[in-house]
Amino acid sequence: MDYQHILYGVEQRVATITLNRPERLNAWTGIMEREVRQAMEAAAADEGVRAIVLTGAGRGFCAGADMDLLQGIDSSAMKDDSWMRPFDMNRRPDYQTRYGFYPATPKPVIAMLNGPTAGIGLVHALYCDLRFAADTAVFTTSFARRGLIAEHGMSWMLPRIVGHANALDLLLSARKVLASEALAMGLVNKVFPPERLARETYAYACDLADNVSPRSMAVIKRQQYEAPFQTLAENTICANAEMLKSFGTEDFREGVAHFVEKRPARFSGR
Repeated sequence: MDYQHILYGVEQRVATITLNRPERLNAWTGIMEREVRQAMEAAAADEGVRAIVLTGAGRGFCAGADMDLLQGIDSSAMKDDSWMRPFDMNRRPDYQTRYGFYPATPKPVIAMLNGPTAGIGLVHALYCDLRFAADTAVFTTSFARRGLIAEHGMSWMLPRIVGHANALDLLLSARKVLASEALAMGLVNKVFPPERLARETYAYACDLADNVSPRSMAVIKRQQYEAPFQTLAENTICANAEMLKSFGTEDFREGVAHFVEKRPARFSGR
């Protein structure tokens, strides 16, 4: 389909969703929101896609909400989001929320943060499974400096990624954080020089696409996002049940066969 504020493409079984308003540092809009959701659904439904990369065009990932749009907003003018529906009705209600489609997507989603990542842009980066950043990238929650609050579940997501104290620091101060500090606190997984960011990100994504069972990734991702709501016993019982299911799959047989035969894997996802 044709998109106005994003680009979408698939290469080597990796889908790329690119926020595409570089003249505005990819400032977030309602059109962009709908299109990112639609592109994520397309990638999830495409059997030829094994991993997803979310990034921004130009010199930034996303500078936050478009300020021209924010100027006209008040408490009675919230955007109609009735077009959205739960990404997966089988998931717990926690992942049927506005941006719960990231955890509910059965494929790994990597945020490739090529520059400034602020406000709603940081929210979307946090909902991704992994975050790879350029060493020139800068991060800020922004909200407290705009008279706003921790939006869209950020006060739940952020402390689970960086810890309680770091989350309070980032949310209360809304200060700018350089990539080196973001890496040290776990806000991002890896940091690379800008000229290496895409190469390293796609090498990682292609390794997932080529060498890892898509079925295993989907189940493991679901396990990881269910875990915060489970006891250890509940988690273990569910894992044991999933392990038994795995033994009967094509991917399990292929996983053993390619290792024994010392050849590249040919996982089907079944």
